[in-house]
Amino acid sequence: MGEFIIVMTTTGSEKEGTAIASTLVERHQAACVNLIPSVRSIYRWKDRTWNEMEHILFIKTTEKMYESVRRTILELHKYELPEVLSFPLGKGDENTLKWIRDCLHGKEDTTPNNPHQG
Repeated sequence: MGEFIIVMTTTGSEKEGTAIASTLVERHQAACVNLIPSVRSIYRWKDRTWNEMEHILFIKTTEKMYESVRRTILELHKYELPEVLSFPLGKGDENTLKWIRDCLHGKEDTTPNNPHQG
């Protein structure tokens, strides 16, 4: 699998999406998060079909940071079962990939429940 990934999640409000995005960038778990407002999601949950407005987050990060990104999303998300999906990046502009790498370079997993931190 490649070094770079996009992690996707949705939120029920822009405020929640902004909080998750800001935390991921501040913790050096993501180089950038794109928050796309107003997407309609039609999905099955608890034996019912739902039709809701949501916000999508596209999180630019690395495979190495996936678990810490996932934990931060679960820590801050209000949904009972937030979606956390990861997509490998096949190719990208080398300057953009270098920027992502530089934003995350040398950063350890910084989520509060990291068992490797003292």
